[in-house]
Amino acid sequence: MKALPVRLHGVRFFPGLAAIVLLALTAGCTTTESPDTGGMAFSPEPLVGKVVWNDLITEDLAAARRFYGGLFGWRFEHAQAEGGREYTLARAGDVFVAGLVPVAHRPDDQPLSRWLPYLSVADVDQAVGRATAAGGRVAVGARDVRLGRVAAIVDPEGAVIGLARSAIGDPDDSTTAAAAGRIVWTELLADDPEAAAGFYRTVVGYNVRTVPRRGGTYRLLALNGIDRAGILANPSDRAKPRWLTYFGVDDPALAAAHAESLGGSVLLPVSPELRDGTMAVVADPSGAILVLQKLPR
Repeated sequence: MKALPVRLHGVRFFPGLAAIVLLALTAGCTTTESPDTGGMAFSPEPLVGKVVWNDLITEDLAAARRFYGGLFGWRFEHAQAEGGREYTLARAGDVFVAGLVPVAHRPDDQPLSRWLPYLSVADVDQAVGRATAAGGRVAVGARDVRLGRVAAIVDPEGAVIGLARSAIGDPDDSTTAAAAGRIVWTELLADDPEAAAGFYRTVVGYNVRTVPRRGGTYRLLALNGIDRAGILANPSDRAKPRWLTYFGVDDPALAAAHAESLGGSVLLPVSPELRDGTMAVVADPSGAILVLQKLPR
């Protein structure tokens, strides 16, 4: 696997980000009206280790709606949160795929826009305790929200991830099956992949297995025989550790060009050396990084 180059820069964790993550956690899980989930199916038991939700924290909500609506055909629904905070649900067909959380631009120009995934855990409080014991930090402590209990942690290298225990069940694997416009994979860019795998094994309970890829070894985080996420070795000390969110597309080169026409930027174009030409890395208009992944035939 070809390493991702320096242009895939990250956002370092800073104290103000905790408030932004808190806004995402509370906005995303406390909508005052129940959305119509008739097109989705939920597991009665938590699908531990699965990424069960994703929030886009964005400094330009209008631009984000134009970008993701144009790129993936998403439809958007307003879902006002407690306290009057704005929250937007994104739907691909009948399936809700993400939430959009608007935040104000920082005066110091520190970028805030990012994708924030949430891992399903059996017990949020216990997972937070294991994270801190293993060298992580708490971005947002465990708290009850309308649809369950949530928290956010920062791993020892600075990557931020949400933890969730849903009160209505996790979206099952048939509901979240890979399709165009849906999130199809989640991957950690880590400075020390072995240590990162150990951390998430401790926090979530993953089984870790390695597979050979071009340029090195790739680590898969699995539970109950299902691969739920991956860990990629960081190519440079200038690329900050972060979780990357992959979106299914039919043609990553065309999708990347479309993303650019919608106000985004291409960070890594399709290349035969980059996973055999099956992906491109782009940023949306406010700088949130996403990966465009070719769907299998």
